[in-house]
Amino acid sequence: MMVSPSERMIVETDGAIGWMVFNNPERRNAISQDMWEAIPLILDQFESDPQVRVIVLKGAGDKAFISGADISQFEQLRSSPESVKQYDAIGDRAQTRLQAAKKPTLAMIRGFCIGGGVGVALSCDLRIASEGARFGVPAAKLGLGYRWSGVKKLVDLVGPAYAKEIFYTARQFSAAEALAMGLLNRVLPEAELEAYVRSYCAMIAENAPLTLAAIKGVVAELAKPSPALDSKRCDELVARCFASEDYVEGRRAFMEKRKPAFQGR
Repeated sequence: MMVSPSERMIVETDGAIGWMVFNNPERRNAISQDMWEAIPLILDQFESDPQVRVIVLKGAGDKAFISGADISQFEQLRSSPESVKQYDAIGDRAQTRLQAAKKPTLAMIRGFCIGGGVGVALSCDLRIASEGARFGVPAAKLGLGYRWSGVKKLVDLVGPAYAKEIFYTARQFSAAEALAMGLLNRVLPEAELEAYVRSYCAMIAENAPLTLAAIKGVVAELAKPSPALDSKRCDELVARCFASEDYVEGRRAFMEKRKPAFQGR
């Protein structure tokens, strides 16, 4: 029997599908720290079950896949350099584990897929959304830094120009726009989404697991960064954002529901 490590995560199996459900609907499924921590543990369960051939991630309800990280926790869990490092390590560990999952993973996206939600979706192998889904990465509205590994995942998928547009504007994109960028594999009418995903998973489940695992491994190797990449400089640029007055202003403006006034320092 599958056991969820957090009440904000639902774990179910249905035939060949293992469902991981982000269950924080009152905050549009924003990811809290305990939800990040639960992801690797849930994946362990799915990978140890030979009946599960495909892992599908979705949000509870129809308003959101994941609306981002739970920013209400940032003042407590992500305000000092030490706490930023610890919080980011938990999120990174979850997304790295998801990206390295031994079985095919699919994000089924309804409603909002914002910030950390895009990060989770990018960590899956495939992304299928309903026509009403909305996407965005509002890091620049909060003044926070976005780790190079997360930026690379987006650049690898949509290319440098679209990645810059997503970050520079910090606006929300429609499902049609996301499909045109290459962020999504398919877009379906809302009423057809789940049935399509189920039939899609059934098609995958009929195929040879070792072949799928080999393809996944080869693609992961091909996507590895160049040895010339200066990850230390990338980390320093991100740390500068988190140490800035603008990041304090971004958090406070969000909590006070007002527009931030950034100063570039």
